[in-house]
Formats: sequence, structure tokens, C-alpha cells
Amino acid sequence: MGRGGLFLDRDGVINRERGAHTWRMEDFELLPGVADAVNAAHAAGLLVVVVTNQSGIGLGLYTHADVERLHTSLAERLAQAGADLDAIYYCPHHPTQGRCLCRKPGSLLFERAIARFGIDPGRSLMVGDRQRDMDAAAAAGIRGVLVEPNTTLLPVLIKEGMTSWKPM
Repeated sequence: MGRGGLFLDRDGVINRERGAHTWRMEDFELLPGVADAVNAAHAAGLLVVVVTNQSGIGLGLYTHADVERLHTSLAERLAQAGADLDAIYYCPHHPTQGRCLCRKPGSLLFERAIARFGIDPGRSLMVGDRQRDMDAAAAAGIRGVLVEPNTTLLPVLIKEGMTSWKPM
């Protein structure tokens, strides 16, 4: 049996949901406590994987390079707090361009992470702020928790039993 995984949506879970595409550094606001939540998940033996739709690429608003720069900056900011993500997967397609398997609610990005890391879906959790996050997770056999956008992550993990950390 493989390790469990914590799957996280990006916009609204890791960074502030602004109601607009986020690809510029000046628009990216890391939510409080994300590094603590990532560290708590790792301490509980979970892998931490981000799965995000980035349809602005398909719309021509920004490029793969823009997303990669933002994700590099995210990794650097988390590393400053002693936290590391195991992987980030993103879909660049916009739904007006036809159906793809990687765009949530499709489950391909989850399946790639499961295969790459040997993750046990039955021991995993997806935290997202949209129903499509829940649908994608369910299609991959992963339990999902739907949260309000910009929710503090660590209390969600504690409530769901995904960490042994307890508040003092």
C-alpha cells in the first residue's frame, strides 16, 4: 500500500482567490498558514501535490513560462518557511477549446501524480474550493473536502484527521 497524498487546488486554497486569473507575481498572495499545513501533512507521512486549472494559457492571457515562474516563486516562498511541495500539476486548456482529460473535473492530473509517486488514493485527500475539484478527486478515488475560498488550511487538515498535529 502506497503513501497517502494531500492534493491541493491552488487559487483559493494556497493563494488568495481574486476573482481573476492569477499569473503575475504582484497578484499572487500566499494565504496564511499554508507552509504550516504543508509541513504538518509531511510530518503525517503524506505527499503534497498541487493540482490546478490554468485556463488563461489557453486563452492567451499568459504563457507556460509565466505559470512556471509563479510556481517557482511559490516553491521559494514555502522553502523559506521550511516547507516543500512534492509536485505541481496544471492544465493549460480552456473549456472553449474542447474537452481535455487534464482539466478538472477531469482526473488525469491526479492519476499522473498517483502513478508517479505510488500514492494510495484511499489514504488521500483533496482540498478545493470548487465542485470541479471534488468531482476530479472522486473520479480518481480520492476523498474531497470543499472549502470556502481563502480558508485557512491547517484547521481543515486537523478536522479531517490528515495530521497528528494538535493546537496547544
